[in-house]
Amino acid sequence: MDFYEVIKTRRSVRSYKADPIPEDVLKRVLNSARIAPSGNNRQPWKFIIIKDEEKKRKMIDLCEGQEFIASAPILIVACGRNIHYNRGRWMGDYSMIVDVAIAVDHLTLSARAEGLGTCWIGSFDNEGIKKFLSIPEDVNVVALTPLGYPKDKNIFKETKARKKLEEIICYEKWEG
Repeated sequence: MDFYEVIKTRRSVRSYKADPIPEDVLKRVLNSARIAPSGNNRQPWKFIIIKDEEKKRKMIDLCEGQEFIASAPILIVACGRNIHYNRGRWMGDYSMIVDVAIAVDHLTLSARAEGLGTCWIGSFDNEGIKKFLSIPEDVNVVALTPLGYPKDKNIFKETKARKKLEEIICYEKWEG
C-alpha cells in the first residue's frame, strides 16, 4: 500500500472483529515500533501485549470505561522509562513521552498498512494500570491501543475534517 494512502486513510477504530492477528503480521507491526527513532537512540519504550480476555476486560475500568478496547484481539500498552536526563533542555522527562509517541505512531501506521485498526487511547489511570500490570515505578504508561481487524470494512477512508494546510503553517515567524 502506498505510504501516503496509509497516512490519509488511518482512522480511529472502535469496533473490531474477533479474528486473530497472524503472528507474522503482528511481528511486522511491533517491529515498526521497535525501529522508530528516539532521542540519542535511547529507545525508552516497552510494549505490553495483552491477549487474555479477562485481563482486557479489567483494563476497561482503568481506561475510563472505554469498552471497545476489550473487543479487539489484542490490547497494546505503550510504556516509557523515565530518562531523568535533561535532553532537549526544557523537555527533561517529557522527552520519553515524545519518543514513545513516535514509536506508537509507527505502530498505528504499520497496522493500517496491514489492514488492522487501532485507536490511540490517552485517557487512562496510569497508576492503576501500573499496579495491575506490575509496571516498575520509573516507567509510565504513555498510550494504549486496541489492535485488530475493523468490523466496518469501509472505515479506512480519508476524512475531510482536517484544517487546510494554509491554516497550520507559517513561514519564518509565528503568524495568526
